[in-house]
Amino acid sequence: MATEIPLYREPVETVPADPVDRVIRYHVQTKHHFNRYARALGYLDWANQPDPFRRFEGAPIISLPLLKPDEDPVSPAYDAIYQPGAVVCQPVTVRTLSRFFEFALALSAWKKAGESEWPLRSNPSSGNLHPTEGYVVMPQIEGLDFKPGLYHYAPKEHGLELRAEFPAEQIARLLAPFPPSAFLFGLTSVHWREAWKYGERAFRYCNHDVGHAIGSTRISAATLGWKMALLDGTSQETVALLLGTNRVDDFAGVESEHPDCLAVIWPLPDVKSETLDVKCGKQREIPLFIDPGVVKEVAECTWYGKANRLSGEHGVEWEIIDEAAVVSWKSSCEHISVAAPTSDTSHVSPFTFHGAPAGQIIRQRRSAVSFDGKTSISAATFFRMMERVMPRADRLQLDRPMPWDVWPYEPAIHLLIFVHRVEGLVPGLYFLVRDPKKLSPIQHSMNSELTWSSTPNCPEDLSLYWLLEGDAKKLAVQVSCHQDIAGDSAFSFGMLAEFEGRLREGGAWWYPRLFWESGLLGQVLYLEAEAAGVRATGIGCFFDDPVHEIVSVKGLSFQSLYHFTIGGPVEDGRLMTLPPYGHR
Repeated sequence: MATEIPLYREPVETVPADPVDRVIRYHVQTKHHFNRYARALGYLDWANQPDPFRRFEGAPIISLPLLKPDEDPVSPAYDAIYQPGAVVCQPVTVRTLSRFFEFALALSAWKKAGESEWPLRSNPSSGNLHPTEGYVVMPQIEGLDFKPGLYHYAPKEHGLELRAEFPAEQIARLLAPFPPSAFLFGLTSVHWREAWKYGERAFRYCNHDVGHAIGSTRISAATLGWKMALLDGTSQETVALLLGTNRVDDFAGVESEHPDCLAVIWPLPDVKSETLDVKCGKQREIPLFIDPGVVKEVAECTWYGKANRLSGEHGVEWEIIDEAAVVSWKSSCEHISVAAPTSDTSHVSPFTFHGAPAGQIIRQRRSAVSFDGKTSISAATFFRMMERVMPRADRLQLDRPMPWDVWPYEPAIHLLIFVHRVEGLVPGLYFLVRDPKKLSPIQHSMNSELTWSSTPNCPEDLSLYWLLEGDAKKLAVQVSCHQDIAGDSAFSFGMLAEFEGRLREGGAWWYPRLFWESGLLGQVLYLEAEAAGVRATGIGCFFDDPVHEIVSVKGLSFQSLYHFTIGGPVEDGRLMTLPPYGHR
């Protein structure tokens, strides 16, 4: 009797129903391991490399003036932007908007090698692929000859494309709860730009870049004396409606944009209670949300332009990225507010600062591709860098140090640091607790034999602990996908996020925000490195679980989301640097 051989079928994986379980499933599936990497195409499909510049064909564009460094508004000193009240507040004009975008999202240079040229920008990006798009919603502001509406920033042209013309009275209603001359800023992501190179891990990198852009935007605003707060009480449906990413016809047949976040930016150095509609007794407050009903009315207007296609073909459609975007979608709207800044900086005596202008530091920022393996930094410089990333979460949000005043949450990212060449510090493994009250739960989630000793000569308000002594260069290289830049630097580190507990408590929509915070932190240290005469680079490729095993992280309590390294750069003499807007 003949017996049929049954066909083999892959076991069907049960997809969890809980969004938190599903986003954790994405995270686990996209880890790199010693014996295999997360899935990607496996080669670079150069014929279909995405266009780095999105344009909306048919949308009118306003060219912003190209300002020289010595033209008004002149950049303040780099150190001044971290001192409350030290930067003179500028009004919102076409020139200040130009400078704002120059330092936030504009081109900073072109690089040329042979016949190939590629642009660099003020905001860092994974692989220089720039999935992030920027928008502003401008009201009618005295002295600013702009139509009220939604504008898309075109970095190659350094211009603003009018996407939608909003009725002035409705924009005024939308912005009524905020200080005078406030405007909205929005970010979206084109996931395909990162997926083209990095495959299924690209959702992580896109959200790193959202964080980078939040940081570059907040720092840019600070150079003009402006404040900024993330309006993260807003649902993503409302963000999509306001920024037009839900307009199917405008993106027909082209790569879509994922609506990420909104922020409010305002120029007043002191927010007086009579200028705000939202109050709680005598406490002045600023809302961290916008009215979805007003947005719905505003969006029923005249829209302009169709998005351009970025790649001729997509070799692979990474459905896992789409799923991660869906399950981490924020549908809720929280009517939350924060107290306006308590410090009155309108009568602060002028400060005198020395050192490089902030604009120079921003323009010269680059991602290092190689380090010399010998440059060291002083302990004082190292401590200063660590102090810059401390959010001082015990303070009211808008009284926290810039740029952490933009972030409406307690910190969830802490640093596992490999110290290699810091004068005055013993090489080894260190840990920066960015929220001191979380020291105990962090310690309990890791190897109980770690020493957690106080770091010698460390400032008292810096929660920096010495875990292990020894040469950590080879270990840093090994866990960073065998990249020498992690060991040839002065120091490198992994950003460990409070993970499963934060997701279970806050919801799956917290997953992107963990990456936003890590990207924001990275942007701070990119500029700190430049100010110290060295250079930094982010490392997105690392072996996830081997990093956790270094300190014996228990379960999914903490997860490494981003690695970073700072040291003495080795310049590539084959590359020529060209000005950012020589083509205009």
